Amino acid sequence: MQGISLAAVEAVAAALAAVAGLAVVAVVAAEVVVVAEVVVAVVAVVVVVVVVVAVVVVVVVVVVVVVVVVVVVVVVVVVVLEAAVTAAAVAAVAAVAAVAAVAAAAAVAAVAGVAVVAVVAVVAEVAAIVVVVAVVVAAVIVVVKVVVAVVVVVVVVVVVVVVEVVVVVEVVVVVVAVAAAVAAVAAVEAAAGVAVVAVVAEIAAVVVVIAVVVEAVVVVVVVLVAAAI
Repeated sequence: MQGISLAAVEAVAAALAAVAGLAVVAVVAAEVVVVAEVVVAVVAVVVVVVVVVAVVVVVVVVVVVVVVVVVVVVVVVVVVLEAAVTAAAVAAVAAVAAVAAVAAAAAVAAVAGVAVVAVVAVVAEVAAIVVVVAVVVAAVIVVVKVVVAVVVVVVVVVVVVVVEVVVVVEVVVVVVAVAAAVAAVAAVEAAAGVAVVAVVAEIAAVVVVIAVVVEAVVVVVVVLVAAAI
């Protein structure tokens, strides 16, 4: 009987050791799950940040390209205007030459007895028309240059504002993603903590039951030993 009692006690001790081992394994598994979730959340945040940086780089490149195109267009417009001014100057010189030729013809005609006054009046009218045309062309060129400059400034301001808005939006996206990741990690940790508490509670209940059984077995063994003696 004593041999049977000792075997029962050894079995109870082995059961207690097994339960303690299961408790350790459950706690370690819960910690591993928490660490894995934290790593996943951190990786997600890093991916979001990389994507945001890539988008910002693309936006900056697009802005640089737009500015370069605007500069090229402005240069082309200025060159065209300069060519127009040169052409107008050439035309004015040609007109002056024509007026001189008319004046020479008028002088010859005057020698020949033609009405010099009428020819001089025509020459004066032509000269006045040439001067007016030259002034109008110069004014148009100035106005065009001013309009082009204003358009360039407006385009640059709009591009800068768009870039600022995009950067702000990207920063907000990053902040929201980080906050979501932190919340997810906190939720996972809370869930893991609840799971660990539940496992520990179950293990404690089992240990209490086993302790009660062991005490009962010990009492029985003691009684049997006393009876045997």
